Amino acid sequence: MIAAVRRRQGKAGKKAERALAAAPIRLTRRADRAANRALERAHPPLRRAGQLAGTGFDAVAAWIGARLRWVGRRLRPGLILLLRGLARLDAWTRRGLAAAARAATAASAVATPRRAVGTAIAVAGALLIVSQFVDYHAVEIGQPDYAGLPDVARPPTVDSRTAGQAHAYLLVPVGVAAVALGLVCARGGRRRWGLAAAALGLVGIAVALAVDLPQGLDAGSQGSRFEGVVAVLEDGFYAELAAAAMLVIAGLVYYARPCRIRISSSGRAASARRRRPRRRASSRARVARSA
Repeated sequence: MIAAVRRRQGKAGKKAERALAAAPIRLTRRADRAANRALERAHPPLRRAGQLAGTGFDAVAAWIGARLRWVGRRLRPGLILLLRGLARLDAWTRRGLAAAARAATAASAVATPRRAVGTAIAVAGALLIVSQFVDYHAVEIGQPDYAGLPDVARPPTVDSRTAGQAHAYLLVPVGVAAVALGLVCARGGRRRWGLAAAALGLVGIAVALAVDLPQGLDAGSQGSRFEGVVAVLEDGFYAELAAAAMLVIAGLVYYARPCRIRISSSGRAASARRRRPRRRASSRARVARSA
């Protein structure tokens, strides 16, 4: 009897469990059916609204496209001219660059570094000669009275002398010798000619500082004749000094020859091997051995 009662209670519990499990399923089915009916009812209005929106969008796009085509037709001639002008400008630029490259290549074959330095030496010698005939010294009268005035108002000057008068034109033959050395160096002279040009430049600097500078700053007899007398150096002194310094620098550069590249015997042999035509391998074994 006890076992039978227990079996009846087990069956009732299973039925209750089944009922509880079936209740959520029934609820979800009802909710699904209700949502499906709502979607079926809302589908026609949504479809009509989408069709109306698409029609409006197509109309707006067609209006914008028409306006853009109108603007494009008006701007097309000007854009064509602009693009043609840019194409011609590009062609002219390319031609100009090609011509400049050809000219630079031709000039590099003529104006070598040795010739350029030699020409600089000759030009420095010529400037040294010209500077001897330019005023290097003058005496200004009443200079303190013109201290606060603009540069337009300058004190009167007297006793002007050229640079050559201070040393009896000693640097004229020095300049002639420098011009001759420059021409020799431009034609491919020896390195020691550069040292000779630098020595001539040192002579010019020594004469300018030891002779011209003290005499240029000396007022002489004008100091006793006038008041406020000041001796000043004119452009001739600075031109003479600059030409002599240029001679020194150009001579040292010619002696150093920094642009000259020395190639050793091993480098010459390697370059000769690279230029030598190679024989083609006659067999696979020779190719393997060379590899």
